[in-house]
Formats: sequence, structure tokens, C-alpha cells
Amino acid sequence: MNDYERKQEARRERYERKAEQLRAEAGRLHDQAHDMASIIPFGQPILVGHYSEGRDRRYRERIHNTFGKAFATMDKADYYEQKAASVGTGGISSDDPDAVRKLKEKLAELEKLQEWMKQANALIRKHKTPERQLAALMEMGMSEAEAKEVLDPGWCNRPGFMPFQLQNNNANIRRVRHRIQQLEQAAQNVTVEQECGSYTYREDAEENRVMFLFDGKPEPEVRALLKSHGFKWSPTRGAWVRMLNNMGRYAAERVRRELDKND
Repeated sequence: MNDYERKQEARRERYERKAEQLRAEAGRLHDQAHDMASIIPFGQPILVGHYSEGRDRRYRERIHNTFGKAFATMDKADYYEQKAASVGTGGISSDDPDAVRKLKEKLAELEKLQEWMKQANALIRKHKTPERQLAALMEMGMSEAEAKEVLDPGWCNRPGFMPFQLQNNNANIRRVRHRIQQLEQAAQNVTVEQECGSYTYREDAEENRVMFLFDGKPEPEVRALLKSHGFKWSPTRGAWVRMLNNMGRYAAERVRRELDKND
């Protein structure tokens, strides 16, 4: 694993530990509520008008609330389990040092798929009968089941790959090429740091982040300014950050303009 992949794995493990802790807490709360409820005889109603009515109602409310906390804690455990399962499934991150290589591999797969679909459609147009079309598609490497699926006219009443399928794949090709270009340009970035009165501004090439650092917690209006321009607090970096790209630099310039008015 590279450093990014190790961080991802550590993140997954943190979520899994959190889910495990929450499940244990949910079980404890559920057992506590069950023990509380077991004191009340089965079917025992509240004795309306009796001196014990108020205390009984409050006790039953505590039981109800404790069960509610148990179920809410279980829901949180499910949430963190889902977060753990989703780590690494969001595509290729720009923070991954191997992102360019992985994107180039993905680009090659998309380009191969585009040519494969175009070749299949050309063969279908060339051969006029379903039998010859099926044989031609199998000759180019499809299984019989795959070829029959491609030849199924479907909802548009025509065999082969639809224009929107080629258009969508071509759009993905352009998107991946653009990301590769952006990351290759970003690889030329160098770290820049400037002391600017109440804050430090940094373009961190290694972290791939634009950063604002403050000596202490910024005032509420400063935090609101940062958030309004897409900056988020990063406890691990001790800074307000967003991605290091042209949009990030533009947003940082607007923030700096406002901050410098007060310095």
C-alpha cells in the first residue's frame, strides 16, 4: 500500500471500531431498559389517583427513553458500518499518489470499451440476418449469452449498442483525460507559505491542499467566511483547507482579500 491507501485503511478501521463500540453501548442500554421494565409486574397498569402515580409515570418514561437511546445508538452503529464499507468506493481520489497511473489504466479500459462497442455495431450493420450477426459477435470474442444480449432489440426496437451508451462512455473518456491533465499539472506545484498578519496562507503541494492556519480558533465571522468559500476545518492538519487547484486558489484569494481588510 502507498501512504494514501494506508490512511484509507486506517480510516476504515476507525469506523469499524466506532461501530463496534456503539453496538456494545446499544446492547448495554437495551439490557438496562429491560431490567428496569422487569421490576413492573406484567400487565400492571398505572394506578390513576394513587400517590405513586407520578413516580410510576416518570419511571416508565425513563424505561421508554432508555429503549429509545438503545435503538438510536444501534442506528449510529449501522451508520458507521456503512461508512466503513464505503471507504475506497468513491472512485480514484486526487490525494492518491498513484492516481495518475490508475486513471490512465481506467482511460485505457474506457477507450477499449468504446472501440469494442463501435466494432460490434459495425458488424451488426454489415450482417443482415440475426444468425450471421450472432456468429460475427462471437468471433470478436463475445460469449453466446453476451452476443444475444447485445442483439436483443430491447425498448428501442433495434439491436446493438445505443447511441446514448457510446455518448456516455465518450463523456467519461473526456472526463478522465481532463482529470489526468489536471493531476499532471498539479504535480508541478511547489509548496508556498506566506505569513499574513492574523493568519498563515499555505499552498501545500504534498498535501494537495490550500490552507489557512490561525494561532487560535478564528472569530465566528472568519469561520463563516471560510465556510462560504468551501474551506473545511481539518483537525489532522490544524488548518482550514480545500483542494489545491485553480478553484481553490481563486476561493483563497477572495478569502484573503476580506481577511486583509481587517489586518
